[in-house]
Amino acid sequence: MIHRCICMVINGTMSAVWLQVGQCGNQIGQEWWQLLTQKSALQGEADRHPFCSLDGKLSAICVDSEPKVVRKLQKHVKGGFFRESNLIVGKQGRGKNWAYGYHDGRSDNERGLLQRTMESLRKEAERRDCYCGTVLFHSLGGGTGAGLSSRLCEAIRDEYSLGQILAVTVAPHQAGESPLQHYNALLCLAWLQRHADGILLLQNDEVLARAGAPHAAAVQPRVSLSSMNAYIASCLAGLLYPVEAFTGRVSIGMEPWELLRAVCPMPAMKFLYVSQASQRGTAFWDSLASSAVRYLPRESHTGQPHHSTAVLAVARSPDEDSFLRAHTSVLKRLRQACRCVPWNPFPVSCWTDSRSVAEPGSHSHSLTVCANHSSSADFLQQVVERARVMYRAGAYLHWYWRHGCEEEDFRQAFDTLHSVMDDYGHLGE
Repeated sequence: MIHRCICMVINGTMSAVWLQVGQCGNQIGQEWWQLLTQKSALQGEADRHPFCSLDGKLSAICVDSEPKVVRKLQKHVKGGFFRESNLIVGKQGRGKNWAYGYHDGRSDNERGLLQRTMESLRKEAERRDCYCGTVLFHSLGGGTGAGLSSRLCEAIRDEYSLGQILAVTVAPHQAGESPLQHYNALLCLAWLQRHADGILLLQNDEVLARAGAPHAAAVQPRVSLSSMNAYIASCLAGLLYPVEAFTGRVSIGMEPWELLRAVCPMPAMKFLYVSQASQRGTAFWDSLASSAVRYLPRESHTGQPHHSTAVLAVARSPDEDSFLRAHTSVLKRLRQACRCVPWNPFPVSCWTDSRSVAEPGSHSHSLTVCANHSSSADFLQQVVERARVMYRAGAYLHWYWRHGCEEEDFRQAFDTLHSVMDDYGHLGE
């Protein structure tokens, strides 16, 4: 189905609170807010509502166990958009250890990051006319990004049971960034599966390839960390920046939760693949659709075809009519490339909007694709297998026992991810 956009004005503040945790979460947050606080991005009152309270401050909470990254973010996102009380930092890191981050690692003279963050989140929720959920930026690799995020996700679910949680989750490079990353990823993914409603899974290795794709040549140039984060922010803007649409009296695409309704038809399967393609000049939407799914895995390592339960495509172009003329072929191409399951009668949804905050003012066109795709199970399997090898050898486990982790935590994490892998493995049946 397709929803064509018309202008609308919304009274009152919207529902999302934006929570970024750890070094990676705040670095992505920096790119995200630099993009969103451009004058061209927040031109009107309706543009501010998903991101700002009535006083003009961002509904964002920035948390890290060390102050450096948060202070850098505050410096680079100019304009005084951040609420000082929402910049929550500790005095020491969490040792890239999930257990240390989960159990908060607080000393006698340091109020726990968990307590301070939940207090700020409560105040932000009270500033909203209708709090409906939290968007969480974080990574799977670090003690704060994986461990504290897991505990926060659990606490938010317990305290705001009717609110939804969308996690923007970055997975470390498979080659290895820390000897503990597989344990951290295992435990964090299991917690997200239990407590979040949707997980936008971004793998560093894939982001690295996609961020350099526009410049693909005989020799691939080096892609900086900032470029990777900028690509992630651009994908998020494609999906989460409001599309102004009405279907009857129901708003479409004005909130992150609309995304979840579109792509998570089965609550047990919530891992989402996202990619984006863009071009300037004349829009060739079939070509953009092919580029957007270029890196989407077609089958597992064992040769089993991958499938999607649902797909959302967001087209942004100053010439919306060009997409409307091509949308039938674009949706057919996406349905085939993603191998949508036959039991979903409307597997591909589509939103359009004339604004692109990633390239404001230019005659550019972008297509952002979000698919609930079974290839996520391949990544989960890699995490489980590598963590299990270490676990059976007893490697580094004493670092987790020291900070309050128990064998039951690992057992339940293995069981949880095996259940997800099994569900995705039976999609095509």
